[in-house]
Amino acid sequence: MRTVDIVVVGGGPAGAAAAQRLKGAGANVLVLDKERFPRHKLCAGWITPQVLTDLQVEVNAYPHGFLSFRRLHFHVKGPHVAVPCIQHSIRRFEFDAWLLRRSGAEFVQHTVRDIRADGDEYEIDGMFRCRYLIGAGGTSCPVRRSLFGTAPRARTLQTATLELEFPCDWRDGDCHLWFFEHGLPGYSWYVPKAEGWLNVGVGGMAARLKRRGENIREHWSHLAGKLQRQFGIKPGDPTGYSYYVRDFGGPLRIGNAFLTGDAAGLATRDLSEGIGPAIRSGQQAAHAIIMGSEYSLEGVTGASLGGGLISRCMDWAFTRGAGRAMRA
Repeated sequence: MRTVDIVVVGGGPAGAAAAQRLKGAGANVLVLDKERFPRHKLCAGWITPQVLTDLQVEVNAYPHGFLSFRRLHFHVKGPHVAVPCIQHSIRRFEFDAWLLRRSGAEFVQHTVRDIRADGDEYEIDGMFRCRYLIGAGGTSCPVRRSLFGTAPRARTLQTATLELEFPCDWRDGDCHLWFFEHGLPGYSWYVPKAEGWLNVGVGGMAARLKRRGENIREHWSHLAGKLQRQFGIKPGDPTGYSYYVRDFGGPLRIGNAFLTGDAAGLATRDLSEGIGPAIRSGQQAAHAIIMGSEYSLEGVTGASLGGGLISRCMDWAFTRGAGRAMRA
């Protein structure tokens, strides 16, 4: 059986960020993931300047396609506002593999099935043993399933999403977001990426869609028509998935086991942004291990738009008060 200091289950942004910080402190870290990297990962790929700050990365040091927006276009049931900003987009296929490689941690492709606590340590599939365990395996993370199973998630905070990323000779290099169109309890998006890629998608709160007898595919059809009329783009068939936005409740640490990123349900309440909270939570988990301190999500924001009035209005409109009230 292989014994290491720390096993990180999941090689995405949360796991890679945790692994990098732990390796920098001299820990013996092993990252396990069922996928081989680079992997196909659907995501709008919108990253904020704060993500670059947290990762201590300069834009010109990133070796893959990177696009910066100077404006974000907010469309709210028709009215349109173009907001000056600096935001960025990446392809997760490239970004995740780069983060994992940059961490310097050893990586093993392995599908985790069974995790058992043994005193202060953990045994994984009878093959790996560790003192500390970080769950960074997304919504269906086996660390959460095996060790945190008594903490059910609030179904009212689950999103339903359809998304497509494809090569496209896009003409409009700004990001567009459409809120509440066609009665959607969420928003749809157009996110151009460098080197001729485009990500488009639609996401809404699953419980509210179900109560109204709606299917997220109806809203995809509405978006597809809009894209064709406004941009001359005809998208193909999307892929569906779901995840949870933040509810500020439930344990994130049990013993020496930690939950981070989507495993902890940390996507922001106003824009369902996941990359930034994932990276910062991974770094916070690593800090708790290195310093022997409490695992705190202080500084891991629950809002992408600052947590003020606009964020709170978005939160209410999407979730109608589900879970605990949003905090910045």
